[in-house]
Amino acid sequence: MNNKVDAIGESLLRRFAGATSRRSMISKLGAVMVAAPVFPLLPVSRANAQKPDRSVEAKTAFGRNAQTRDDTKCDYWRYCAIDGALCSCCGGGVSSCPAGAQPSPVSWVGTCINPDQGKAYLIAYRDCCGKPYCGQCGCDNTDRATQLYVPQLNNNVIWCFGTSSMEYHCSTAVLVGAAK
Repeated sequence: MNNKVDAIGESLLRRFAGATSRRSMISKLGAVMVAAPVFPLLPVSRANAQKPDRSVEAKTAFGRNAQTRDDTKCDYWRYCAIDGALCSCCGGGVSSCPAGAQPSPVSWVGTCINPDQGKAYLIAYRDCCGKPYCGQCGCDNTDRATQLYVPQLNNNVIWCFGTSSMEYHCSTAVLVGAAK
């Protein structure tokens, strides 16, 4: 039985070797190697693509305890990546600086999940500057935080660039929009 299989295999390989040259095989192999990286770029129907599973993201330590009622608590859902005093405890609001403080024109960003809706939202965290440190409701949430070499996603930087004073007062959490 093995001899018969070997004979058939040998016959097929000899016929293949007689019909092709080394150069043609090398050119075909080269064409495959050049074309292979292009396949992921071809258009693919996204109509049936699944939406991202946010349940995995919601299972972080912050996500398990997040709430939507009290914006003066560190576990408020928009504060998943905030670091500093909450402006909602310092005379301002979730997205507004208190009187006399100036919002920084630059911010760091985070993606937080609203536990009531299960949807993810992009949040821009802005420091309010120009007044002494508020010192109330200090939070340091680092849900899915990145290293300092990606500064626009890091909350360990004082973001008072572009204001009249680099003196930090408190931080806001401005809802930018739904994350896709």
